[in-house]
Amino acid sequence: MREIKEPSVYLVAKTELVPGGLEAYLRDIGDPAWQPDPNLTSGEKLIEAAGRICYRSWQGYDPSLPEGTNPNVERVRSSSKEYLRNILAHEHGSVLEHVSVSFILKDVSRVVTHELVRHRAGMAYSQESLRYVRLDNLAFWFPQAVKGNPLALKRYKEVVKQLEEVQRELATLFDLSQLKDFAVKKSLTSVLRRLAPLGLGTTILVTGNLRAFRHIIAMRTSPAAEEEIRLVVGKIAAILKREYPAIFQDMQQNPQTGAWEFAYPKV
Repeated sequence: MREIKEPSVYLVAKTELVPGGLEAYLRDIGDPAWQPDPNLTSGEKLIEAAGRICYRSWQGYDPSLPEGTNPNVERVRSSSKEYLRNILAHEHGSVLEHVSVSFILKDVSRVVTHELVRHRAGMAYSQESLRYVRLDNLAFWFPQAVKGNPLALKRYKEVVKQLEEVQRELATLFDLSQLKDFAVKKSLTSVLRRLAPLGLGTTILVTGNLRAFRHIIAMRTSPAAEEEIRLVVGKIAAILKREYPAIFQDMQQNPQTGAWEFAYPKV
């Protein structure tokens, strides 16, 4: 048995602007007087561009720029941070869907992944398959209630070790190590996984757009959420706050509950 001290969260991919692409589009519509804030991340620049496309609000109206300006728009916000805050305040959440991030969650239990994959809109998942991956060293994270009760912790560990021994015993009975036919080996590995505990540590790759992650953070860091998923999604929230400060400028952690809360939760 391998005791998991704490699940790990790794940011592994994110949406980036193609060099020169946005600039080429702006030239094509007459080169309006708008430049993305150099302090914004690439993804935040894309989100701002998406919002300005919707309203053709690159600058105040100029009749010499019919494709780059809008006669309904006389003035525009010059501050990108304020522009993005206005998008959040007006719940213009669709533009956040253009930016996606990918995380690898390591040593999370299947309790977490079973709850996480219920979030489908704007999300994609690739999880370690126990139909292919044989279990011989069960990784396990122990909730605080168990850690705080020595007798409960002892019993928890006894059960995990017993289940680990059963995995090894059945693998020996089926002679899995000597099997050459992978289809048969896969089928038998699937049989063994039925005795794997739900709390077993696993790895999952999670990709989602920023709008979807805002919803997940609000739901899964709430005090009412399950303990482990609060821990994992809280780590995701902290990373996204660091990576996209303008998009998550309305998100703050509640010092009493630890929940990450939004000033504009309906984005």
